[in-house]
Amino acid sequence: MRIKKLFKILIISLLLIISGLFVWLSFTVFPAVSGYGSKNLCSAIYLQHRTPRDAILEDLSDFPLSLGTFTANEKDSSVTGSVLGIAKRKTIFRKGCGCTVINDITEEQIRKQQFFFPEKPSINSDTIPWPYGDKLADTFPTNINGLQLQKAINSVMNETSANGHPASTRAVLVIYKGNIIAERYAPGFDKHTVMLGWSVSKSLVAALVGILVKEGKIDVDAPAPVTEWANTNKSGITIKHLLQQTTGIGFTENYSKPSSVTKMLFSKGNMAAFTSSLPLKYSPGTVFNYSSGNSNILSDIIRHVVGEKEYSAFPYKELFHKINAYSFLLEPDASGTYIGSSYSYATTRDFGRFGLLYYYNGKWNGAQILPENWVKESTLPANADRRKHYGYQFWLNGYEEGDTTKSWYPDVPSDMFFADGYGGQDIYIIPSKKLVIVRLGLYTINENKFLREVIQSIRN
Repeated sequence: MRIKKLFKILIISLLLIISGLFVWLSFTVFPAVSGYGSKNLCSAIYLQHRTPRDAILEDLSDFPLSLGTFTANEKDSSVTGSVLGIAKRKTIFRKGCGCTVINDITEEQIRKQQFFFPEKPSINSDTIPWPYGDKLADTFPTNINGLQLQKAINSVMNETSANGHPASTRAVLVIYKGNIIAERYAPGFDKHTVMLGWSVSKSLVAALVGILVKEGKIDVDAPAPVTEWANTNKSGITIKHLLQQTTGIGFTENYSKPSSVTKMLFSKGNMAAFTSSLPLKYSPGTVFNYSSGNSNILSDIIRHVVGEKEYSAFPYKELFHKINAYSFLLEPDASGTYIGSSYSYATTRDFGRFGLLYYYNGKWNGAQILPENWVKESTLPANADRRKHYGYQFWLNGYEEGDTTKSWYPDVPSDMFFADGYGGQDIYIIPSKKLVIVRLGLYTINENKFLREVIQSIRN
């Protein structure tokens, strides 16, 4: 009898543990799976014009995303995701805005939001020389070993990532002295396909902040104009702290388990407000902590500084169109604020044009788009950044983790800085080698090896 009683207690305890685990998963992991899957599938269908089947197979087949069920609805241009029929997340597509996950705000309210975008010029870009158009030069630099360069590109296109998957590089673009010298795409993608930049978006936000600094509307050393922070321990957070990821806000950036970033991106309608409300963990300016939340606060600050009437058009009118990059699209959260941390789309060439803007020290076609010293300031690390590997929403070639005597990328010049996104979306800018290199794909690559091989193809 005693054994039966113990066995019964054991079974009940086990059921309680399983039930508790299921409840925890239902409120943490499952919503992230549903939100991530519905959002990315929606953009793959309506922005990249891929089939649902191909996008699910290629982008959502890894665990735990494979737990999700995703259904596209052509009637209302939406995608709904769920896990075991629960934790549903619906994402809707709106022309010009891309895709938005419905959270906290009703679908009806979101669909009523108004966005005003400037018209794109009606031109034949194939007749206009690069970088102002897409007509490429007929000549090839004599100091470039073309065979060696192509070998480097062949290698990265076929590379296997650290987790054993094919790295699935979808696009590579190499720009030398301002001209495209190499370009390659995976099957199903080409120069017209818009690609997801992930955290490359952060660097775009930094450029927009720079434009407002140039206009005298933002002072990076001034306290961040976040109303809720007035007369609190966050009142000392400056714009520079946000740019350099040293706000001290307790935000956890981890995509392998439930964290602040997964909750923000897939369960919150106002991402900036969510991050702003998090407690302060460190004194501002004392600790480097990479945070997508900081970038969304910056995006919200831009919205309030520019004003509601001008905000939706501002990135296009003042940045993208000025550098002849007409494919860019920034997706908003449910509150209508651009998701400055993560969701930007553009063609590979337009990501390259953005890299060239920084290569040219913020100038484009004779016009100074960014402040004259902005690029220099953007590549200076904060005192709190012990690895010296981050500037104004750009990564720098600082030190190895745990070893400040070794460069992060030992075979790449120290002046290299780059916009970097999840899965290895990268715009590398190497002024000393006169290079801007774009690599986009599903998984990270051996960046040091790839960049070294490209650099070695140049004969000085």
